[in-house]
Amino acid sequence: MKKMIFSAAAILLLASFSLPLVNEKSEVEKIRIGVNGGAMLSAEMSGAQESGIGDPDGMGYVELVLNQGQGTISYTIEVANIDPATAAHIHIAPPGVAGPVVVGLSAPTSGMSSGVVEVDKELIKAIRQNPGAYYVNVHNPAYPAGAVRGQLSK
Repeated sequence: MKKMIFSAAAILLLASFSLPLVNEKSEVEKIRIGVNGGAMLSAEMSGAQESGIGDPDGMGYVELVLNQGQGTISYTIEVANIDPATAAHIHIAPPGVAGPVVVGLSAPTSGMSSGVVEVDKELIKAIRQNPGAYYVNVHNPAYPAGAVRGQLSK
């Protein structure tokens, strides 16, 4: 009986050391799942969605977590089949129309970028209320107006 109790105690002790390791998340994962809370929006990006001529082979995906209370937007951008990116933004405009930049994001120069930006709470509210009026695009020298674009949605 003592051996069984000792074995059970040893298993529990080992489990207590390994559980935090299983639950640890990288900074990118924290951003991706919105550890700070907020509304999640996303978009699939392609060159075909650009209002001008985008990269016909380009594709990508963006996830945003809008936290109005904190005045932040957390984001992860992934792109493929485009030349190295030089800029990324959130713009306001309906599909097929180019619009002004409302939020600057880090360019996914190596195919991926992520971060947290401070944004006016009223702008976050507007994006949350009407995500389809906003889009994210990624620029590069070959496509300075935008290589890939995706209209935001819930």
